[in-house]
Amino acid sequence: MKKTDQKVFVGMSGGVDSSVAAALLKAEGYQVTGIHLRCYNVDGCAETDAEDARRAAEALKIPFYVLDFEKEYKAKVVEYMVAGYKSGETPNPDVMCNKEIKFGLFYQAALELGADFIATGHYVKLIKRKPARLFTARDKNKDQSYFLWTLTQEQLQHCLFPIGEHVKPEVRRLAKKFGLPNAAKKDSQGICFLGRVSLPEFLGRYIKPRAGSILSKNGEVLGTHHGVQFYTIGQRQGLGVGGTSKPLYVAKKDIKKNTLTVVEGKDHPELFQKEVILTDLNFISSPTSFSRTSRPKASISVMARLRYRQPLAKAILRMTGRNSAKLIFESPQKFVAPRQSADFYSKSGEMLGGGVII
Repeated sequence: MKKTDQKVFVGMSGGVDSSVAAALLKAEGYQVTGIHLRCYNVDGCAETDAEDARRAAEALKIPFYVLDFEKEYKAKVVEYMVAGYKSGETPNPDVMCNKEIKFGLFYQAALELGADFIATGHYVKLIKRKPARLFTARDKNKDQSYFLWTLTQEQLQHCLFPIGEHVKPEVRRLAKKFGLPNAAKKDSQGICFLGRVSLPEFLGRYIKPRAGSILSKNGEVLGTHHGVQFYTIGQRQGLGVGGTSKPLYVAKKDIKKNTLTVVEGKDHPELFQKEVILTDLNFISSPTSFSRTSRPKASISVMARLRYRQPLAKAILRMTGRNSAKLIFESPQKFVAPRQSADFYSKSGEMLGGGVII
């Protein structure tokens, strides 16, 4: 089928990346429709983003619509995040947003409305074969593959990621070339639905403060905190404890005792782990090393990361069950937080899949 006969619904957030994605697809000849996803937002910036998306679509002379997923976003993303923090974990709302909203509800709605593809402004490369193969973006500083490990083969056959071959300065130049009104708009930072509202401030609406002790590695009381749920592994700021020769970092959280254990210096051994247990696994393209009959015993060499923008590190992925595995790193990794995502790749940069840290 010719591109001129294929319909693409582009998720337009109001930012420059998704706007350029729409422009590139139109330039290639696709029938492009801009779609803004109205989701839950705390500080009111959503209205500005929706208007920026509408103006970009107008400049490109493409149809533009808004899909209202506010209720679903709050239930599937916000409540998921809050529940995780209440239990003392550090969930990743951006991964859940992609899974449940962008490549869940939006994906389903687009296909039902007659689209052949959906497209987003994610920095990631997709090679459309069977099976489809997902790779890290050309711009390694902007690569967003970390947030897309939940994608399936069926979804990838209906996805397009137009800016994966471009670096950010090129995207800015293309935005000006296409006459986009948001060409100079700043990139959003942090958790998307919070805007300028801080995470502790937001969580305070749902979690009641509860004073507890900040302990040294040896159990000495160094100070007090207002609830372990408001802190994460590796956190340095906001501890309110001074008088140490090196900065303090959170090394352990005990939700039952409501205590934080801290250590001095970012390179303290207590901040590192060599092995990580994963659950809720998804394999984008099952490695040939994993046979269906012996999968729980299989292991392969991978490159893995435990945080967004963390450099990839050598590891062995060893299956421990049908939906669980152990990542064994060649070198210990820092700041491992339960419920965060772990992604694993081939040496060539192909994303093999991911899972949730427990």
